[in-house]
Amino acid sequence: MSGLKTSRRILASTAAIALAVGVTVAAGTSANAAEKPTTGGTLYFVTNAEQFDHIDPARVYTGRDIAFLNSYLYRNLVSYKPVAGSAGSSLVADLATNTGVPSNAAKTWKFTLRAGVTWEDGSPVTCADVKYGVSRPFASDVITDGPQYLVQALDIPTEADGSSAYKGPYKKTGQALFDKAVSCSGNTITFNLNRSFADFNYALTYPAGAPVKASKDTGDKYDLRPFSNGPYKITSYKIGDQLELERNPKWKKSSDTVRTPYPDNIVVRFGLAEDVRDQIMLEDQIPNTASLDSLQPANLRAFFADPTKKDQRFNVYDPYVRYAAMNVKKGHMDCLDVRKAVFFAINTQALIDLSGGREFYGDPGDSPVKPVLGLDYKKTTGNIHDPNWKITGNATYAASLLEKAKTSCPDAYSRATAADKGIVWDISNTATNQKAAVLIGDALKAAGINIKFNFIPSGQYYSTVQNRDKQNDISSAGWGADWANASTVIPELFTKEGGFNLSQNWDDPAYAAFKKKSDATKVETNRAKQAKGWQELGQYVMDQYWIIRPVFSKGQEVWGSKVGGVYYWEPQGNFGFGGMYVKN
Repeated sequence: MSGLKTSRRILASTAAIALAVGVTVAAGTSANAAEKPTTGGTLYFVTNAEQFDHIDPARVYTGRDIAFLNSYLYRNLVSYKPVAGSAGSSLVADLATNTGVPSNAAKTWKFTLRAGVTWEDGSPVTCADVKYGVSRPFASDVITDGPQYLVQALDIPTEADGSSAYKGPYKKTGQALFDKAVSCSGNTITFNLNRSFADFNYALTYPAGAPVKASKDTGDKYDLRPFSNGPYKITSYKIGDQLELERNPKWKKSSDTVRTPYPDNIVVRFGLAEDVRDQIMLEDQIPNTASLDSLQPANLRAFFADPTKKDQRFNVYDPYVRYAAMNVKKGHMDCLDVRKAVFFAINTQALIDLSGGREFYGDPGDSPVKPVLGLDYKKTTGNIHDPNWKITGNATYAASLLEKAKTSCPDAYSRATAADKGIVWDISNTATNQKAAVLIGDALKAAGINIKFNFIPSGQYYSTVQNRDKQNDISSAGWGADWANASTVIPELFTKEGGFNLSQNWDDPAYAAFKKKSDATKVETNRAKQAKGWQELGQYVMDQYWIIRPVFSKGQEVWGSKVGGVYYWEPQGNFGFGGMYVKN
């Protein structure tokens, strides 16, 4: 995920369609930088979501949740530096004694674990625990939805269908292949890769590379109670109610140069009605509280207009590109003319206005790659640069594209226009998205398109749409580069092996040429040539309308008057959770 996501990460689904939330503090500063941190108390977080999408480290893939859980529960071999500004995107040693030692043209990486790191039961974290944690994402029948960088990068053969010949620690099929790719010698773990991967250590900032103690692994149920080696441990997790964390007495500051835990307890309250959540923040009802969601647009404007709350908010361009993914699988959005008709019909200005204007929305985008990636972004042609595109929608032109589809793909035309059929759009169930759906529905209806919306609880959104059998025709989504290379965007979103391909495009006639170029660009070692490849592939994606309406978004965060130590953490595009404390 992610420009804002200097590492790859999915955008939290509570803002999945129209609202872009961000931060407007002076770059790199903390809103509470002059205060001295205090220890103790309970820090609360509130959210409309019924749960986290996942808390199993192998399955966590939204930037907010990565930032939260890496700060409190998990430790990785390396981490992002927990500071504000661009320095926060630099790597520091965490479980390991350094940020990794590459050799063999960066096809081999070694990390040595530091001494004194323990699990919550006091037992040591070992090299074998790290190796076991890395093995779990290979069990794709049990461990779903997580990042696939390690699965793709390790030097393990693949089957004819492209899947790994190693099937994970539960089946143990191909175990010897994994043992050759990942090996332990004392406290040193060695990774053997299938290609030169100069920034492989960035992939290890993801919880999917975190240690897991095999004796505590409960398979898919580990998602309900992972075992901690961080400064906090779980005392209770009830979906629809709350997650409670308390200090982990077995954690030692002497073994952790990254984390400085301040609160005694951390509580996440789930399932709050949006009006209730917003009033808590607007009225400072529980001052030691921060919101994990953006507020509803009218309340967001009110919060940002209140001069007394100037030190309790930020609004910035985040790392994400928000977009709608077209499921081009046969029987869905498999007609280019229909995809284009949907895009040109939508009234973008109405969605900007709904979201509080450009101040809070961001900008209409023209690529899956955000300009923050510098080298890899290039202004595309077509889409919002097409003379037929109007920010208020162009129903006439959309209708002409549908007329073309009547001949070019009559089945898709019928699905899109027939009263008893219609296109189904997956969207997170929030009050703002309910309103956005009406605006989109009205615009598409004016063009002759029959649209229906499948509203999914926000805490279950991505686990639903990433299920190929449950995903519908169009799915709202957001993505940020996992680190500063579009190799963490283009292949992840648009190749079959990618960890977040909601376009299901591998049967599209345009896919074969795209995949060939993507694979070649991924292994290109000349950075300038590689950047040119990503630019061309970004254009390719937009020409195929595999996604529509990319938004170069902004994000906002708000917190109560008794919350200190808040800063914007660039790599995950969210709070720097580890620095937050409760003021006396």
